[in-house]
Amino acid sequence: MKKPWIIGPGVLFLIIAILSVIQKPPVKRIEKETRQTTISEMLRSDRDGNVDEELIQYYEGSLGYFVKPKKEGYYPGVVMIHEWWGLNKNIKEMAEQLASKGYIVMAVDLYYGKVAQTVDEARELVTALNEEKALENMKAAVEFLRKNGAVKIASLGWCFGGGQSLQLALSGQELDATVLYYGSLETDSEKLSAINWPVLGIFGDQDTSIPVETVNSFDSALDTLNIENEIYIYPGVGHAFANPSGQNYAQEETEDAWEKTLAFLDKHLKK
Repeated sequence: MKKPWIIGPGVLFLIIAILSVIQKPPVKRIEKETRQTTISEMLRSDRDGNVDEELIQYYEGSLGYFVKPKKEGYYPGVVMIHEWWGLNKNIKEMAEQLASKGYIVMAVDLYYGKVAQTVDEARELVTALNEEKALENMKAAVEFLRKNGAVKIASLGWCFGGGQSLQLALSGQELDATVLYYGSLETDSEKLSAINWPVLGIFGDQDTSIPVETVNSFDSALDTLNIENEIYIYPGVGHAFANPSGQNYAQEETEDAWEKTLAFLDKHLKK
């Protein structure tokens, strides 16, 4: 018969000391920093040398970030709409990333050059937004893309921009696809009937600003109207989970959502 292991006080103390040292580092924070580096490197590897970009006026007083593939050709277009922070580096990188996949992208500026650095500044910019002018701004971006050769066009936005992407679709502007990441929703069937093209919606089930119940109502209304749609609700993630600089950033869900976004756009704009 094997004798049971007996751990003396000295050995036990050593084991506890080792475990306490292992548990000290802020694991979640380290993982988060590593994730941001990873996503940034991924974006750079996809876009380096493949796209041309410029700040260009597409609407009175507003300079948008226009990105297109270096290789000559005819490409579908995407109106990209920023979060409530404004047209910052993160949105510009996403415009470059999308353009590298074979799209011409106009990342609009609904704040006319202003970029928020704090939550209070972002709230002020959103509060001061003129919705009518914002729609005119986005419609001008659509026309700009058409003049630059885009036959099919979609809108895509995150957070504040996700809501604006939907508002553009509801405005009567003809599009070929609408994509919104956790943006404010409309559940009124009469208003949603203005849409006659596919819709992709990306959400998190921990998002307190866009509850799952509202997402389900939105989904149900689209189904009732026979509007083709793909609605995804990711478990365990909250609002703005796809923002690599935010506290709610979730790498795996972000990468999966981006793959779904690219597949959706390819399906409806390239075929």
